[in-house]
Amino acid sequence: MADKTLYSISISAQAVLDLHSLNNEGGEGNQIQTRMVNIVGADGKLHNVNAISGDMLKHIQAEHLHRLSVGQLPLCAGCIEFNANRISADTSYTGQIEAEKMSDRDALNLLLQMCAMDDLEGNLITSGKRSLPRKSVAEFGWVVGLPEVTTTDSYFHVKYSTRRSAEERAADETEEARGANLGQAIFHRPASSGVYAIVANFENARIGFNDITQRYAVDDAQRLARHKALLESVLYTFIQPNGAMRGTQNPHLVDLRGVVAVSTQLVPAPALSPLNGDYCQELERVAAALNQLRPGALELFSFGSMGQFAEVMTSLIQTTAPYKLIYPEPPATEDRPTGKPSKEGKRKG
Repeated sequence: MADKTLYSISISAQAVLDLHSLNNEGGEGNQIQTRMVNIVGADGKLHNVNAISGDMLKHIQAEHLHRLSVGQLPLCAGCIEFNANRISADTSYTGQIEAEKMSDRDALNLLLQMCAMDDLEGNLITSGKRSLPRKSVAEFGWVVGLPEVTTTDSYFHVKYSTRRSAEERAADETEEARGANLGQAIFHRPASSGVYAIVANFENARIGFNDITQRYAVDDAQRLARHKALLESVLYTFIQPNGAMRGTQNPHLVDLRGVVAVSTQLVPAPALSPLNGDYCQELERVAAALNQLRPGALELFSFGSMGQFAEVMTSLIQTTAPYKLIYPEPPATEDRPTGKPSKEGKRKG
């Protein structure tokens, strides 16, 4: 039996990453362009800094979740193949909701029952001229370098060719050979180092929750299994930050420190950007204030290393369950006389 149920979780952390190139804009000529963003720092001034997009971090987390889910949790045909379209690429789902002319609430119930990844990672169903959103349970912000301690350099690289004769070199210069990248190439790669601010939120109470019917489409046992898989995938996201150029520029994760905020009641777990140097103290003040409104609702777990973060997350995986939202039955309507979900969306628990 779980010791407590989690309404939501937030992570506010600083990571020291050295010599990484996880997320780039693209290339121009033989120069790879690193991703840079404009931010307002704690000093109130504009800064241009290196960053890793929230899309990249979300993709890393989804990849770990996929590996944890295969054979353990229900997945649609698209998610089994790790297709970016998810259930929208599953013709059995799209065909069924169109053939049966399902309402949006029933189509969302079916999505939640068929696929854990669509439930946790979100999707937008547009099949049959719909615009049916499933909001993600997981939310990641940009990973942003602190202006005063983050830098990017460009390094010279060359791909040497062993073809030394004049005839071979001439062959490498043909348009076909250049298009196939067969000859010797000179290029420049970026590498960034610094202290990066990370923020993330997870709405555990919404696991399996149909936002239209305001009911759960899956039973408690399935919600618990998805809850544990979600938290485990988040832990692995920080342990192995996948991304571009890891073959030769696997990042040095030097340090990880911050706060995991946990809410056990109807209070959002607060997050504050580590771009603010006092974020830990401010989170403590926020938690203390909110706990006066709802005693015991919030708990903060500070960590000063990757090891301590792993201990915090492992404990949450082992001892918690997702919070269960309870709403009164809606009044009877003409198209829903009983106020209960349809057969496709009938609750199992």
